[in-house]
Amino acid sequence: MNRILLSLGILSLVATQALFGQERTWTSRSGKTMRAAFVRLEGTKVVLKARGKEGRVPIEQFIEADQAFIRTQAGARPGALPGKAPLSVWTRFRGPNSDGIATDRGLIQSYASAPDLLWQADGFGRSYASISIAGDRIYTTGNTGSGQAVYAAKLSGGEIIWETKLTRKDPEHGSGGSRCTPTIDGDKLYVVTSDGGIASLHASNGKIDWQHDYAEWDGRMMSGWGFSESPLVDGNLVICQPGGEDAVVVALEKATGRVKWKSRGDAEGGRGKDGAGYGCLVVSNAGGIRQYVCFTGRGVIGVRASDGRFLWGYNRIANGTANIPTPIIIDDYVFCSSGYGTGSALLKLNKRGSGIAVEEIWWADGNTLQNHHGGMVHVGDHIYMGHKHNSGYPTCIEWRTGEITWGGKDNRGPGGGSAAVLFADGHLIFRYENGKVALIEATPERYNLKGSFMPAYQKNKSWAHPVVCDGKLYLREQDEIMCYDITR
Repeated sequence: MNRILLSLGILSLVATQALFGQERTWTSRSGKTMRAAFVRLEGTKVVLKARGKEGRVPIEQFIEADQAFIRTQAGARPGALPGKAPLSVWTRFRGPNSDGIATDRGLIQSYASAPDLLWQADGFGRSYASISIAGDRIYTTGNTGSGQAVYAAKLSGGEIIWETKLTRKDPEHGSGGSRCTPTIDGDKLYVVTSDGGIASLHASNGKIDWQHDYAEWDGRMMSGWGFSESPLVDGNLVICQPGGEDAVVVALEKATGRVKWKSRGDAEGGRGKDGAGYGCLVVSNAGGIRQYVCFTGRGVIGVRASDGRFLWGYNRIANGTANIPTPIIIDDYVFCSSGYGTGSALLKLNKRGSGIAVEEIWWADGNTLQNHHGGMVHVGDHIYMGHKHNSGYPTCIEWRTGEITWGGKDNRGPGGGSAAVLFADGHLIFRYENGKVALIEATPERYNLKGSFMPAYQKNKSWAHPVVCDGKLYLREQDEIMCYDITR
């Protein structure tokens, strides 16, 4: 147990006679595996037992599927989570890891007919934001007509519990409405307003703890559609992308809002524009260096997590209009894509001295492979995404080579416009700009559409990403949220 736990970066071994269950395989975020039995959850650490020894492991060190198992087991054990049912969580834009992966199982396998609509609620303001979920609450943002607000609502029916305005008027930019999906961290929320600002709020009542205006750091977007990120929480820090010359990325102490560091430096080259991009920051441990990766106006970059030092940049992927999709991290690799005719690339991050050297493994031009917005998901040896600018042609590629196994320019799909993509229980959920929701089998063998439906309500452009949590499909549509039962 000592050797296995140390290989996962785990310490604090103690001997105990506590009860424990059957052994299972656990996988760390770095891909290392071990066999151990679940014992209990202690705060943010899970206690595992193997070979007669116990080890305490920070839950965030495991992949999301293991985290979901831990939450379920902890909720089922007396005293583990007093008074709390074992609910799933969706704590950030596109899930806890911003990767579009839901861990739910036992979901319906066809959308030949629409799933049952459990409830539909309104009052959430003008918005293209998605939702986040923890416990018995939903959180989201929206424009009220007199300011941009954060909302908390009941998970059981969508009734609004509280509303807190973060701006004094509705921000003005193209395609008006909020963008940010709140990030949940324990009893706190972290939110970015579309006019450029970040705030910490109490999840229970919406009280503001601290707030910053991105103007403090000369923040700016690369173009005129408003700040869109969902902040990244990593340990004691919350990290955001103001896009300023001397503050491309900023790390704040999450408890106080005090600036920990500001990162200067961006991808060098003639493509793109200065300023922040539209995606989210994600974590990579490539080359043994913990780093934050994001898609700025100038390209994809990595900055060192400890102090914000600029490590590397990749300019070829940038376009001059809007860099939107959040990059995918796969071990020491980064997959990135952008629309407006640009293309896609796989990068390898190699340690060089105390820094990182970026290597382009393959490149595909915009005619071959580009994601406008809606994102991509990584499942095993493949990546699934919508291809083509202003389109969401279902496409599957082998991520190591860039080979298109199905889809691409000849696979239009059932909906219109770009598509937001989510993986759940062996399937892909495509939500198209025109509102259509499609279910596609996540297999590299062939394109297998398993039905589609139009939601109960559709207005304007359906850009908000879908959410699957605890057997429910949630669809945000401007002022309204719809909840569908998708359990078998």
